[in-house]
Amino acid sequence: MTLDTVLFFIMALGAIISGILMITRQNPVSAAMFLVMHFFMLAGLYLSLQAQFVAVMQILVYAGAIMVLVVFVIMLLNLGNEEKLTEKVNAGKIIGYSVATLFVIQMLTVFFAKPTSFSTMSQKAMVIGTVESIGDSLFTKFLFPFEAISLLLLVAIVGSVLLSKRKI
Repeated sequence: MTLDTVLFFIMALGAIISGILMITRQNPVSAAMFLVMHFFMLAGLYLSLQAQFVAVMQILVYAGAIMVLVVFVIMLLNLGNEEKLTEKVNAGKIIGYSVATLFVIQMLTVFFAKPTSFSTMSQKAMVIGTVESIGDSLFTKFLFPFEAISLLLLVAIVGSVLLSKRKI
């Protein structure tokens, strides 16, 4: 096995462990910190797949901006008495545990299955994930959808400003 493969498996195992730790925490702040760890593991997976731009955006957007907002909202909620928030065993939990068990069985089946003939990456993989290639395709091949979405976002921003200025 090459170093890339070993790093991929380490990051994948770290992503699985951090995801499990995130959903099993009682304290919402520690769950949010494990979510940040999960985002970093995903960025490492993107780097091992030669998607540098996606990895950087994962760190900047999700681990940076969005997690700051999540932690800010958690702090604003001030949960207080956590005993009222605990759930008893119900049908939803049983279904959830069943689906999780089926997912683990499926992952074990995939992990121990015979490898396919696709064992190497494409030669274009080094070029596809760069900022240059994304910008090139965004501003040539996908220029009209990019401009349409930017116009839609502009209309949404103007609409939200007008709605917030409105007197009730």
